[in-house]
Amino acid sequence: EGLIEFYDSFKDMFEFFCKNTTIHGTIRLVCSDSNRMKTAFWTLLLLASFGMLYWQFALMFSQYWAYPVVLTMSMHSEPKMFPAITICNLDPYRFDLVSEHLVQLDRMAEESITFLYGKNTSASLFHMNEKNIHIKELSSIGNLSTSSFKLSRNFSLLRMSDPNNRSGKKHSSVGFKLCNATGGNCFYKTYSSGMDAILEWYRFHYMNIMSQLPVIINISDHEEQIEDMVYSCQYDGEPCRPSDYIHFHHPVFGSCYTFNSEGTDPFWTATKPGIPYGLSLILRAEQKDHIPLLSTVAGVKVMIHNHNQTPFLEHEGFDIRPGIATTIGIQQDEVNRLGGNYGKCTTNGNDVNVKLLYNNSYTLQACLHSCFQHIMVQKCGCGYYYYPLPPGAEYCDYNKQPAWGHCFYQLYNRLRNHHLNCFDQCPKPCRESQYKVFAGTAKWPSVKSQDWIRQALRHQNGYNSTSNRKDIAKVTIFYQQLNYQAVNESPLLSENLLLSSMGSQWSLWFGSSVLSVVEMFELLVDTLVLSLLFCYQRFRSKKT
Repeated sequence: EGLIEFYDSFKDMFEFFCKNTTIHGTIRLVCSDSNRMKTAFWTLLLLASFGMLYWQFALMFSQYWAYPVVLTMSMHSEPKMFPAITICNLDPYRFDLVSEHLVQLDRMAEESITFLYGKNTSASLFHMNEKNIHIKELSSIGNLSTSSFKLSRNFSLLRMSDPNNRSGKKHSSVGFKLCNATGGNCFYKTYSSGMDAILEWYRFHYMNIMSQLPVIINISDHEEQIEDMVYSCQYDGEPCRPSDYIHFHHPVFGSCYTFNSEGTDPFWTATKPGIPYGLSLILRAEQKDHIPLLSTVAGVKVMIHNHNQTPFLEHEGFDIRPGIATTIGIQQDEVNRLGGNYGKCTTNGNDVNVKLLYNNSYTLQACLHSCFQHIMVQKCGCGYYYYPLPPGAEYCDYNKQPAWGHCFYQLYNRLRNHHLNCFDQCPKPCRESQYKVFAGTAKWPSVKSQDWIRQALRHQNGYNSTSNRKDIAKVTIFYQQLNYQAVNESPLLSENLLLSSMGSQWSLWFGSSVLSVVEMFELLVDTLVLSLLFCYQRFRSKKT
């Protein structure tokens, strides 16, 4: 008893607590014990304060466990690496291996357009004598690969009237019919624009033809070099080097080159903003009309993207007009996401359930395309031609899988409507750079300068213009300013802020501190110990 303080009753213990605690208002319960009205008033007031305090605590914890974030913006200014630039000539090759089938497809397209619009377009659209691209590695397997393939005429273009049209104007849609493997569950892939329908119909057949090509094609050794597309290339006033670009072929956008793809060469470090310190290109924008119905656009496709990133030109690229000088100013924004409980994001894609089919760094588009291709192979038995293949799969061919188009378009509609789980499985990168683009255009070359510019290009690059139309373009890409804007996510309610808010509420309702909480804990311990002692004394008295 010399070490531990005991009380004779619970009343004594409660009076001692009320007179000596640092919690405001408790002493009024003892001082006004002779006035029951005041005692009741202060009791209700203290209980109401306790209720308000813990109600506020509940609100704070519910907000904390919702893990909200706040965006903070900061400006940084420092030398940085120039972004990767991809350019394509919008002129895909006619590979010699499938050229015969492409000629047949052109004739089918001519018949379809004549059927729909009653006009023979072969003279203006189709050029059957264009030069084909011959790949040495494919010469030995060409006959074996194409002998069994036949273009299908089961997907003819049709004009359909709209039964819901009540305006009285003549309106119809154009499309083609798709059915499942048993010939049932048919639907029409229709478009209100006949042009869109023809382009989609042509691409559908084109994918089946191109599926005859081997998956890996080495086109780096064929006769077309970068000089055939890029007449002049300078960065920061210095000529570009052969090691500054990589070459690949896109089935729709043609021959493509990516400058500064890895972003590790100090040559591409941007030290000054402005047009003279950017990338300046003079490009061939002439269309040889290899495959005219894949795209109705003439010019050059350009995309600005991050290093080691697959360029998805169909989603993010923009077009450069022939006969035009285009200046493109870029400004970089950097986005940093918290991830974890504060949002779904991935650092490098290793924690994503989707196996990427691209060899470059993780992006949302790469994950979505990979996810869709995996589902396509699983549901349809073959892969979509525009995306890489998983191991052991093959590209779709309606000679082998007659109903793959029916399966593909249904899956694609589900993906577009977010009914596939790809958007749930593919998070955004936790850190990514985005580029804002500001463009200006002017006629180039001018009327008085075009003669000597063409003469200079002809002398230096073997440039030969046989057309009256503009067949060259100039594009300059530069940093408008080196400072960039960083958008960072930070917790709206961190642990420190949560404790601070709890202390503020405790001080508001009771005017006390952390030691007051210890005093309340001491009161609970004393109550428990005193209860045990009283129970022990009662047990001994009964036993005696």
